[in-house]
Amino acid sequence: MKMRQLGRSGLEVSAMGLGCMGLSFGIGEGVSKAEGVALVRAAIDRGVTFFDTAEAYGAVNEELLGEAVSGVRDRVVLATKFGFRDGAPAKGVDSRPARIVEVVDASLRRLGTGHIDLLYQHRVDPEVPMEDVAGTVRDLIQAGKVRFFGLSEAGPESIRRAHAVQPVAALQSEYSLWWRQPEAEILPLLEELGIGFVPFSPLGKGFLTGTIDETTTFGATDFRNVVPRFAPEARKANQALLAGLDGIAAAKGATKAQIALAWLLAQKPWIVPIPGTTKLRRLEENLAAASLDLSPEDLRAIDEALSQVEVQGERYPAEYGKLANR
Repeated sequence: MKMRQLGRSGLEVSAMGLGCMGLSFGIGEGVSKAEGVALVRAAIDRGVTFFDTAEAYGAVNEELLGEAVSGVRDRVVLATKFGFRDGAPAKGVDSRPARIVEVVDASLRRLGTGHIDLLYQHRVDPEVPMEDVAGTVRDLIQAGKVRFFGLSEAGPESIRRAHAVQPVAALQSEYSLWWRQPEAEILPLLEELGIGFVPFSPLGKGFLTGTIDETTTFGATDFRNVVPRFAPEARKANQALLAGLDGIAAAKGATKAQIALAWLLAQKPWIVPIPGTTKLRRLEENLAAASLDLSPEDLRAIDEALSQVEVQGERYPAEYGKLANR
């Protein structure tokens, strides 16, 4: 597995990380703790060093990750997040300094570790000055409980304000072939400040794999049931985006998912996607994308194919979307 630096922070991670959310939260029913541990260990065996979790994904998510890395803790980078009231996104945001400290201590216990490598604010809290959030994380870094500070779905002003107090190592936000908004303001700002970028949902919550169409049904607890972009009519319309990748994938002897991930890696050398999966075969498919080189001609062909498609449907329902890019 190739390695990458997250911006100018000095934090080195595998070129492809593993997003652990779906092991227990958000995307279907998840898997058993034992199955989750086995998948994380399989990723480690294949060279993955970067693992992403959060308080909001439920206690079992951090617990299984901690169990999985026991014995190899010095070989991996663990990222987790604070920022929701009682750890529940439905209750709204909460980044009060005392709450941050409380969450970090609980995460350390669940992860079974003495430090968190990368601590993100999960969403910006408009009621708590960003300077207070960054200052609290700075204090946790000085105390040895945290190594690096990150933000998730933060807008340019929030990023600059945080970075002025405690350097931000990485921003985690959605970015993929069907959500390219970060290219306008966020990527230039990150390059200016030397901040790494960690795209979540790099496969469009599964859509870019080509395995989802308008007839696909999701489990009762699957977040995609309320996402406008996953309404049946939107899924039908958005098949045009996948059709644009077919020829390119065939020419490279790759899957559409691998093209989507390789495209992200080709955008900047400080971008590290964190695709999630519950299946070993999908893990291996995703990791193979780190070795897939796309030429300038390939990238132009992808841009040309996608420029003819207007993706249908908002990426979040209204109540969730207002939490992004603040």
